[in-house]
Amino acid sequence: MLFRLRQPHPIEAEIPRLRRFALALTRDRAAADDLVQDCLARALAAWATRREADALHAWLFAILHNLWRSRLRRELNRPDRFGFDDMDDEPTASGGQWEALQLRDLEAALALLPEAQRALLLLVAVEGLSYEQAARVQDIPVGTVMSRLTRARERLRNLMDGQPPHATDDRHGGRPVHLRRVK
Repeated sequence: MLFRLRQPHPIEAEIPRLRRFALALTRDRAAADDLVQDCLARALAAWATRREADALHAWLFAILHNLWRSRLRRELNRPDRFGFDDMDDEPTASGGQWEALQLRDLEAALALLPEAQRALLLLVAVEGLSYEQAARVQDIPVGTVMSRLTRARERLRNLMDGQPPHATDDRHGGRPVHLRRVK
């Protein structure tokens, strides 16, 4: 008796990347798993309508990111919501103590970035999307991707070097805003 092995669906290979991105956004394993599950359900439901020209991973990241933004909007309207600081999960590292400390510092610095900058940095630096693909995922112009990435990298570098976060204004290119007293 011969058994035919089923061919894996193309989406299956993208699940680890989706989960990693969802975990970076949510900072909670259960919420990340729920987000990926919802993303996969939407992707499979819309599989027949997908344009073949779109890169599969960019299409999936766009679905996941849109779901995340929708959840954030819903959470902001809930009176019983809680912040990231209320979570009990500690960062894990497979290396030694030094690597665990570096990972903790990086995670803390990433959490201090604005959500739009953090998401773009993760899409491009971690997930390997091109600027054009990241622009499609976030539905913004490529120039905006480049400027947000520049500001995100600069802020992350400063935070990792131990410099305190400054009050910034995106209208000033993410540069510190110096406040002055007006009488």
